[in-house]
Amino acid sequence: MTVEVIAGEDGGLSVHDHIERLRCELRTDRPVEPVPVDESGFSYNVDVAVSVEAGRIELPQVVNTRVRNADNEVLAVVDHFDSFEHEAGTCFVEMSAYVKLYLRVEGPVTVAAEAARTVVELEEPGEIRIGVRSYHRRPAATITTTERPVDMMRAVSHLGSALKTDTPERSYPTLRGHPPELELGDRFSVPPTIEAPDTGVRIEVPPTLESVFPVTPLAYYLGAEVVPGVEPRLVTDSFEYPLDPDGVGFETGVERVLKQTFFLDCLTRTEGGRGPPLHERAAVSDLELPLEELFDAPPSEQLSTYLDVPYGTVEPYLPQWKLTAHVEPEAENGPILPFLVDDLAVVRTPRSSPVDPPGVETAAIDAYMRSDGGTTSGAGPGSPSFTRSRGSAGGSAAPATVEPDHTDSLEEAWVGEDAPVGASKAMVEAYRNELTRDGRRGDLDVVVVCNDSKEMSDEFEFVQADDVYGSREHLPFDVTAFRELTCDRLALVLESERDFLHYIGHIDDEGFDCADGTLDVHSLDRVGVGSFFLNACSSYEQGMELIRKGAVGGVVTLNDVINTGALRVGRTMARLLDLGFPLRSALDIARERSIVGSQYIVVGDGNADIAPPESLTALRLDITERSDDEYEMDLFAYPTGSAGMGTVFNPHIEEGFTEYYLNSGHLNTFSMDRDDLVQFLSLEIMPTRWKGSFAWSDEVLDELRQ
Repeated sequence: MTVEVIAGEDGGLSVHDHIERLRCELRTDRPVEPVPVDESGFSYNVDVAVSVEAGRIELPQVVNTRVRNADNEVLAVVDHFDSFEHEAGTCFVEMSAYVKLYLRVEGPVTVAAEAARTVVELEEPGEIRIGVRSYHRRPAATITTTERPVDMMRAVSHLGSALKTDTPERSYPTLRGHPPELELGDRFSVPPTIEAPDTGVRIEVPPTLESVFPVTPLAYYLGAEVVPGVEPRLVTDSFEYPLDPDGVGFETGVERVLKQTFFLDCLTRTEGGRGPPLHERAAVSDLELPLEELFDAPPSEQLSTYLDVPYGTVEPYLPQWKLTAHVEPEAENGPILPFLVDDLAVVRTPRSSPVDPPGVETAAIDAYMRSDGGTTSGAGPGSPSFTRSRGSAGGSAAPATVEPDHTDSLEEAWVGEDAPVGASKAMVEAYRNELTRDGRRGDLDVVVVCNDSKEMSDEFEFVQADDVYGSREHLPFDVTAFRELTCDRLALVLESERDFLHYIGHIDDEGFDCADGTLDVHSLDRVGVGSFFLNACSSYEQGMELIRKGAVGGVVTLNDVINTGALRVGRTMARLLDLGFPLRSALDIARERSIVGSQYIVVGDGNADIAPPESLTALRLDITERSDDEYEMDLFAYPTGSAGMGTVFNPHIEEGFTEYYLNSGHLNTFSMDRDDLVQFLSLEIMPTRWKGSFAWSDEVLDELRQ
């Protein structure tokens, strides 16, 4: 069972998501015993449904909460320090916690968001039905395609079958199902359970993989058919639209249509009281579009109306896109497309050039040592410039590297042969490994291994402390630490079903340095570790083999790393992962903390994480002091696996603040006094730029309270 609702140990209910390894606790006003009920009695699909007899249910968090009537119309959005009373009849209370919760109750009922909890209270005790849906999504089936571009077109045309709606609400990530998998074979085959959507929209492109790959996310999102054509264009029964408008280039044209359609869907879905008040909707209030009428219009009519708006009109208000994937147009890369599409990535064919791998250059070391007050002369194991290689000159061959063109997305991924610089290396094996990993009961299992006796002790002692991994009250962690493992013992760790491995030590081409020799991952039959951070020199090849043998994602190094720099990156990564940042966005932040940051890349699924953030969306701050009691706070958001593109976020800036934002990139600049800033920083720990330097929000909070 993916999701389970059981009686809690201290009364109330405990919701267990066994796939995501999360627990959500619900408090009740009396002991309850959940009884399974029909799952069809809810407005949206749920994984499990139960009934209890109670007068009140509390969620010990303030979350995005909506109240809907029996016809699924939104009656209210309940924000922080807000409440809503439903007088009579059936209503549904929808809460976006670590899982999606739907409470079906009969009025009179009051829904309130207090300082640190959300409360649903009946006037008289009675039946409360609770439906739960996991945020985890899996492909429903597999499409087989040949390497021929026309067959790849047919396969891509079926990816939109996973959409749960063709209304503008497809812009919510929970209503975009995971596309079917693709695999290469001798003939084209689609399972009978998969039916291509009939939206009346088609995309015409030349029958080449260079044309098919970039339109794949757009075809999925629009539910469009991809067919051969001379010139790239969108076509419906009533209009045509070129995909190279004004000579901007085919891939840029496709990207613009995807972003503009998605953004205007996000605005349209708020009309008629269907969604919360969206900041972006107010920002473009002069946009002359019949948004409420468009909600129920046919997809082709929506699209033609959207694209009548010049792109330059909406461009300043678009959310920063989460991911751009640079995919070499080879048939063997076709199977990774559904996983990129599930992240609503922009797909480009590579514009890149080979580069020398980032190395430990003398000038860089000199600059680094000067900034740290160290010295580069006579560097040895005890000196600040000591590297994490086993020999003084390294001893590992650096992989061939390539540097993709930089885009304005928050994250970059590379799909191709070489190791990317400044991007993650996405691998289809990683995504497939995630699909085959069994959900299990129990705590999140983190293991810290330090196979170095002296020089790296600082990092080991830091990351095994109670306030690093496992510091969050509502998430169950089990952190185990080992030192100086032998080859056999390290092999057991790698083969066991662990959620995350943080390795500190030495690695080279021959493998992991152990107390009694070297362990090469190539010698293992399988790997049970889910994700990992190999904080050692030249760990790229061993990390790649961990993915090939069963892991989902990890952070590795391309070359040697200076120990002091590796320590700084390691400490930062540990806290960011514990706070819920996925690997890719965590590393983007941690890289900036050290001159050796360019040595680190993500391999596998960059969306892999240990646990979701407190707010489901990961947050970063930039705080500027304007006077003794006046501050400006820039708030940045990072979509996650639990809260993808299209999620809305209310930052609880102050009591009564009801504005919601699309959760990607720079949200806004807020002017705040000291008291409001202290209250906001008290909500959760976030990476912060404070007085021009990196800090953690709890450190800033302590300083403000002095």
